Amino acid sequence: MFSQKQREFLDNANRRWNIKYGATRSGKTHLDYYVIPKRIRSVKDKPGLVAILGNTKGTLQRNIIEPLQDIWGTKLVSDISSDNTAFLFGQKCYCLGADNTKHINKIRGPSFKYCYGDEVATWNQGVFEMLKSRLDKPYSKFDGTCNPEGPNHWFKKFLDGNSDIYQQKYTLYDNPFLAKEVLQALETDYKGTVFFDRYILGEWKAAEGIIYRLFADQTEEFLIDYIKERLMLVTIGIDYGAGKSKIKFVASGITYNFQMVYGLDEMDLTGIYDPEQIYEKFIQFYQRVFNQYDMCQYAFADYGALGNVITLGLIKKCQKEGLPVQIADCSKGKINDRIFLSSTLMAQKRLKILRKNQTLIKAFQDALWNSKVPDERLDDGTTDIDSLDAFEYSINSFYENLINARR
Repeated sequence: MFSQKQREFLDNANRRWNIKYGATRSGKTHLDYYVIPKRIRSVKDKPGLVAILGNTKGTLQRNIIEPLQDIWGTKLVSDISSDNTAFLFGQKCYCLGADNTKHINKIRGPSFKYCYGDEVATWNQGVFEMLKSRLDKPYSKFDGTCNPEGPNHWFKKFLDGNSDIYQQKYTLYDNPFLAKEVLQALETDYKGTVFFDRYILGEWKAAEGIIYRLFADQTEEFLIDYIKERLMLVTIGIDYGAGKSKIKFVASGITYNFQMVYGLDEMDLTGIYDPEQIYEKFIQFYQRVFNQYDMCQYAFADYGALGNVITLGLIKKCQKEGLPVQIADCSKGKINDRIFLSSTLMAQKRLKILRKNQTLIKAFQDALWNSKVPDERLDDGTTDIDSLDAFEYSINSFYENLINARR
């Protein structure tokens, strides 16, 4: 069964570039589990390579390969092997991450007779430019999907250009098979953020003004005086403030099954340069958190030329003191992915902050989008980005668990 929107694509998507963009859960990618085998088989005996590109190899396996296997079986759709190839419907297929040009450079030269693109707006632009030169057969075709970003995004400019493109815009309401309660939950998840316009309405919407509008407007709803439920994890995020001596420690708690996140405690080390002082302050902070919650398993630290040196010394100091904490480099990821995680937790009422943490609270209230650079968080010293970084480092290693906890 296909929606009206999906049937339109099946009937009309016969250009060199065939693009579906818009809302999440709108049926864009699901349709392609039937389009991909059709396209591959139609060029089976023709010269050229078949490729599937996505943000990373891991997202390709999860978003494309595994759903194809669920429908068509592993005899027709293999896993991605160590050489980044899979066999799909009788054809060898290159499966590559498009977040870096070095991945596609591995197969520089040959033409593509068919290419599928997942999450195209997240790609490195250079990868896409290279791909354009490789779809050079008369029968070459590209099918791709993405969620919208800002109106000045490079892929939006391509869609607005003069290439041979068939494109569709999807809203969440174009999926008649989506359960009403799921639709309402998604509306709630993105309410009050730029992600509502992008992931619900399918608009290429600019990120403007206050980032965490819901938190800023309804701060009291996110504040608590004490925690009632048991925690599964307690972690500390460490931000070194890019050498500006604005070192921040933020402790977070995560409940079982990754359902809730709590901002537990904070410490600001502004004005401290001496590594030994940093180590002593961290030990004080760690012990304070541990004594309060009877656990603190991890500390995730900022890294870089300065950060690596300080962190190495911190690890040795904590080992000498016998502290039961594992200290590791933080999982930074993309800043906007971290913003998306915090926004989602807020919309789902899964983030609470202890009222005593006034610095972290103000950091969330004041966070702004950069009016001069699209989709960039303002970081000019007028807002407390360091506290936000430390909080994000404390939970970002569990990004997938936290995002998928309600799915």
